[in-house]
Amino acid sequence: MGRPLEGIKVVEVAMWAFVPACGGMLADLGAEVIKIEPPSGDPLRGLQIGGLGKSAIDYSWESYNRGKRSVTLDLKQPAGRAVLDRLLEGADVFLTNLLPPARRTMRIDAATLRKAFPRLIYASGSALGPNGPESEKGGYDAITFWARGGIASSLTEEGALHPVGPPGPAFGDTLSGAMLAGGICAAIARRALTGEAGEVDVSLLGAAMWSQQRLICQATADGVRKFPRPDPRLPNNVLVANYRTADGRFVALCMLQADRYWARFCEVAGRPDLAADPRFANSAARRENLATCHEAVTELFASRTLAEWRDILSRQAGQWDVVQDVGEIAQDVQVRANGYLKQIPAGDDTSLPMVSVPMLFDGAALPSSRSPELGADSDAVLSALGYSEDEIIDLKVQGVVF
Repeated sequence: MGRPLEGIKVVEVAMWAFVPACGGMLADLGAEVIKIEPPSGDPLRGLQIGGLGKSAIDYSWESYNRGKRSVTLDLKQPAGRAVLDRLLEGADVFLTNLLPPARRTMRIDAATLRKAFPRLIYASGSALGPNGPESEKGGYDAITFWARGGIASSLTEEGALHPVGPPGPAFGDTLSGAMLAGGICAAIARRALTGEAGEVDVSLLGAAMWSQQRLICQATADGVRKFPRPDPRLPNNVLVANYRTADGRFVALCMLQADRYWARFCEVAGRPDLAADPRFANSAARRENLATCHEAVTELFASRTLAEWRDILSRQAGQWDVVQDVGEIAQDVQVRANGYLKQIPAGDDTSLPMVSVPMLFDGAALPSSRSPELGADSDAVLSALGYSEDEIIDLKVQGVVF
């Protein structure tokens, strides 16, 4: 069975991570994604992230630009713009995150392209949305999604010297890119059903708000600026908390229906006396004696190793899991069974790891391939558009194609 977006052609004029991550997802879903890069290339190609990795492979570049074709094209020259027009004649989606002034200068804004190509879906990733006084302002994951979107504040304890930072590079970019890919798929479906193409925009700010909508809605309704961080030292429910094991690992419990699981948990953990204690008999009693009960459960977890707790907790029905490090995830049995992390050919009989898009179709993960070298597909793409060899050479002499 083919991939779901086979036959869809996407032209991407974008850089860094947010919108390219969307293009990479569309490529895995089967779309032909042609990435237009300036002569200097997408600046992400040369980005060095301090303290990350020993390999010569840039996993940021590989992850967000998987499966694409690269064409180097100077869109500031009329001849380069003419090449783009030829590409768009057969395209379904135009994908960009260039700022609106740059789009207008290059004549790749929505009004210009939609007038020339009425079947074209115009998809953009923005910092703050396409409307309002700051609609033309740029942004990045760390400042727009994480900081302005309220996530850093929600995770930072009162009195901290610094706000909590994101867990890794492009955390908000990749989430926002996935949302933009979903919007594009919806736009493709609408065009198929009604014949109406249109515009779709996803912003880093909007995606951040979607990711923590419960807090935002409650704060708005209650008229408060910020909710206090729950004190991890004293959870409201002792079966919804993280506990340190004897070997320094952590187990996360999320038994929301505590009374349903408490007695059996205590039994398999070798402490039936806790369930029999009238101070801990039910949720109301445990809340009245919360500090004492939490101390007992904390000491209980600290008495055994993670391996022992895996065995113990597997014998009861309450919900739990291990707090894993990123380097352990490759060996996770469910990751392996579902193909969430795969090895793709890297050339010279080597391979590199790549995380799959998180949708399975018919129970199977989608394949991926490496990102392109700069301009690797320029000649082939131009030839397919009808340019002769001499015309391609002439474009290279003019500095339009590289």
